[in-house]
Amino acid sequence: MRTISGKMLCKIVENQGWELKRVTGSHHIYVKEDVDAILSIPVHGNRDLPKGTLKSIMKDAGLTEDDLG
Repeated sequence: MRTISGKMLCKIVENQGWELKRVTGSHHIYVKEDVDAILSIPVHGNRDLPKGTLKSIMKDAGLTEDDLG
């Protein structure tokens, strides 16, 4: 599995219909209508997300590896 930065993941989830609700520190909080999950994506410049963090966010957002591009 390839890794991506928090910035790139934010762009991907926005394209999937998630809406940026707020930014708390370095975490971007996303919500989506009719979905109970709330995504908290850490954005630390262009640093790649740890694989476990990425997998967890992808699971909550309903994304697959193909969605990462």
